[in-house]
Formats: sequence, C-alpha cells, structure tokens
Amino acid sequence: MANGTFVRLVMSQPGFGKPGERVTGRCVELNGAPHLSLTIKRQSAADITENIPLLEVVRTVCSKLGSGWHSALLCTTERDWQITVPREINDQVPRLISHKPSTKTAPCRRHDQAKQTFLDASAKDWLHGLGVTDAAGKVRASMADKHRQIHHYLELFSHLASDCGWQGGLTDGVNDPSTPAPFTRPSDTLSPHPMRGEGNSAPLTIADMGCGKGYLTFGVWHLFHRVWQRPVRVIGVEARPDLVQFNCRVARQIGAQELEFVEGTICSVPLTQLDALIALHACDTATDSAIIRGVRLGAKLIVVAPCCHRELRPKLRHAGALAPVLRHGLMEERLAEWLTDALRALCLEWAGYRTKMMEFVSAGHTPKNLMIAAVKTHPLGGNAAARERIERLKAEFGLGRVTLDDLLEMKAE
Repeated sequence: MANGTFVRLVMSQPGFGKPGERVTGRCVELNGAPHLSLTIKRQSAADITENIPLLEVVRTVCSKLGSGWHSALLCTTERDWQITVPREINDQVPRLISHKPSTKTAPCRRHDQAKQTFLDASAKDWLHGLGVTDAAGKVRASMADKHRQIHHYLELFSHLASDCGWQGGLTDGVNDPSTPAPFTRPSDTLSPHPMRGEGNSAPLTIADMGCGKGYLTFGVWHLFHRVWQRPVRVIGVEARPDLVQFNCRVARQIGAQELEFVEGTICSVPLTQLDALIALHACDTATDSAIIRGVRLGAKLIVVAPCCHRELRPKLRHAGALAPVLRHGLMEERLAEWLTDALRALCLEWAGYRTKMMEFVSAGHTPKNLMIAAVKTHPLGGNAAARERIERLKAEFGLGRVTLDDLLEMKAE
C-alpha cells in the first residue's frame, strides 16, 4: 500500500457461525493518507465497512486470518499471493503460494468512485449504429432492455476473460477465493491450457456463432479493443445475408477493422483456430455442434446459451421412481432440458474444461436464460470420473446415441 502496488485483498472461508460472509479490501486515500477499506459482505444483514490506517493494517489482517477467515488472496501489480490457514491447531501450517500478477495497473484510490460501466461514451458510435441509442447517445425507450442485456453480458464475459488470463474486469469478484470451483484459479494443480495472446501480445481470435444483429458481437469487440485495448480479432458468424451486410456496414462506419462478419453456420464457417467460441440461443443440437467445434478448434473459452431442447425427449425411457412423474408431458419436457444441459456440462468437463452454469438474463425476460461457460484447464479426455458419470446418466434414462457422443469419440492429438 505504501509503494502504490496494492490492487485488492479478499478473505474468505469464514469460521462456523458466519456462513456466506467474506471480506474485500481496497486501498483508499483518506485525509491524504492511505487506508485499507475492508468491507464484510453478509448474506442476511447489511455490509460492514472499516477503514484502517496504514500502520494498523498488518495487525488487523493478521488478527482476522485464522480466527474468522481461513483463505485470502492478495493482488499487487508485482505478484499475487494466496494463503490458506488451517482451521484447527495441529501439524499443518499455513500454505502460501505466489503467482504472476493478474493485473499490472493499480486501481484508483478515490474513496467515492463513480460507478464504472463498459458502455461509456466510447461505445456511442456502434450503439447508435445498431439502433440502441439515438444520435445524442440516449438509450431509446424500446431498447432499454437490450442495453441492459448487453452490459450484463459484458460483465459476465469480463469475468470469463479474467478466468482465461486475458484481462481483469470492472468488478472485484474475479479470482475471488470464495468463488465456487468451476473456474480456473492460479492454484489449479495441473498446468493451464496453453493459449495464444498471453501477455497481451498476439491477438486473440473470438467467434460469435449465430450472432444475429451483432449486439453482443460488437460488445465483445468493444470490451477488448476499446476498454482493455487488447489485440483481438472478433468474427460474427450469421446465416442470414441481410444481417451480415448490415453488421459489416456498421463495422465499416465506426472503423472497426478488428471486427468482421461472415455468412455461414457453426459447422460450415472455415476456421482453423480459436481462443473463444460463443453460441447464444443456438437451437436444439446446434448448441452441441458449437461445443464440439469449440473443442476441436482448441478454444480456451466456450460460452453457450441453449435455446430449445428436442433431441433427448423422444429417447427417454422412464425407469425407477420418476416413472409416475414423467407420464406428464410437461415434466418430461423439463427433465429432457435438464438432462441435455447436464450432459453438455459433463462432456465439457470430460474434454478438460472447468464448467459453470449461470443465469444469462432475467427469467422475466425469457425462460431460455441458462448460460454454460467453460474454461480449458486440462487435456482432452483426462477426466475419467466425468466419463463414468456420463455413462451412468445415459443408462439411467435409457438414452442411446446422442450428438455429444461425437465429442466423446475425439482423441487427444
């Protein structure tokens, strides 16, 4: 904190009687002197914030670690540090690990910071070109939901990019030791999947399959190129030629040379290598095709938001205790959706990806709001436990061959 290299502090894994609590810390200037501003985030009550003078920081943090919190992540512009403190006094000792810094830029130390947004004035040209805002940059009333959706998507994607080691986001939850296991963290025991573009040198290549009018495609390009100033090539793939022409025209108008739109489908578009594949609202087995294509192209990141689920329902064989429930068509349909997406997550895990399911947009906006995000961390086919779970799940419901079996037949090169 004294030499200006402090980025953030997160303490988690609270002791008994404090479920869901975690502490986040940032450096702020108060009365001309640096302070550590600690915020205890609580589930059932208001957050508690404490501003600690520099000379008291070490004593305060040491008193908290090992008493209420047993894991911490300290990020600086020079190194990141993780510590795990045993819950009980025994032969174990605290474990300290260091990693390359997740960012080399220290955040602003102003105590009262304006709310940050990805869609600032620098996004005015493409938002207007797509009809989201008027010429003055004001969001059109009919596009308010779309504007919120774009920003929410970029928030999610910023976290995913951080998990890939590409860039930090605006929020403080990335690489939080209290984050559930599905995403890559520096303490993973196996070496991370090698990726192009590490170190902010070679451009990343990102493909958005079935991009439609390109709202989110432009958003991803904006995030990397304008917000993070990171070399990137973003490709929007769309089967409808009128939308491809429209998107190309807007991209030319704003001078987005790193952004291109091509006519094609998930399976037909010619691609040799990808860093990230995105396929939102791909119908039925098109989502499976996107997953398979992403794995084959060696994508570090795969993000899909399934739409309709038709493949499994006619293949279900009702067995066991669920048989009386599944005689109702609605319940059978919902189970088929659950099984489909569960198999997708398991197949990605088998293929070497850490996988997470999350809500993409509000259920009030659309019931098709599930997003599956996967980050490559292990070699293809190395997760024998995931393969066993896949086979058991298919056998339980009498499922024969499905589209995702094409993925399971792939072999590591």
